[in-house]
Amino acid sequence: MRPPAALVALAGLAMVLLVLPLVGLLQRMPWSSLGTLLGGRPVADAVGVSLVVTLSATAACVILGLPLAWVLARLEFPGRGLVRALVLLPMVLPPVVGGTALLFALGRRGLVGQWLDSWFGLTLPFTTAGAVVAATFVGLPFFVVTVESALAQLDRQYEDVAATLGARQWTTLARVTLPLVRPAVLAGAALSWARALGEFGATITFAGDSPGRTRTLPIEIFVALETEPERALALSLVLVVVSLGVLVGLRGRWLGGLR
Repeated sequence: MRPPAALVALAGLAMVLLVLPLVGLLQRMPWSSLGTLLGGRPVADAVGVSLVVTLSATAACVILGLPLAWVLARLEFPGRGLVRALVLLPMVLPPVVGGTALLFALGRRGLVGQWLDSWFGLTLPFTTAGAVVAATFVGLPFFVVTVESALAQLDRQYEDVAATLGARQWTTLARVTLPLVRPAVLAGAALSWARALGEFGATITFAGDSPGRTRTLPIEIFVALETEPERALALSLVLVVVSLGVLVGLRGRWLGGLR
């Protein structure tokens, strides 16, 4: 059947809208000086901070997200829909709003932050740890939604067999359930890492812009746009390539098997 011309035209227009900014980025890219632009000290510092922040945030997403995904997938309780909505909220919340919320919750005078400061001397805002918290906040929903979906679709007969053979819940979880959803765990971790790598608004609002401490690659791009636009272009290319690589590599997991 011949597709409607209007639908094809609108689909093409949508693709132009999505691809045109990338074409503009590539068209202005200083290809001949990429090595020099990416080899400076500020870039190395931003890469180092980004690696520390994103890897730490990804570990936190796995540690906290696995139990949360299991609870949402396996337990029936009043308000589960509301809990799931709150878990997914950072995915649609403006990042600067998330950063502001973190500041008023975990800041030195915040709801919880004041007690962290007075009891433990722990201050999160404008520190590397604060950047990790901000990255975890925005990355955690991606991990939870991926693993929860896998757990919900998992055939539970294997777990039932393990239970009939005398395996305890923790043994079944560790030796049966987790190995079966390992691909989803890895996919969720990769998506969380990619989201944390691209985080800007919540990080700069809650953790600030301190070179060598909280200035991640997106913040470095923002700063470079004012003084060294070519370096901003080069760094943007790095993030585009990394993000595209993650999406292409995980398209089967994230898009339900679409090719």
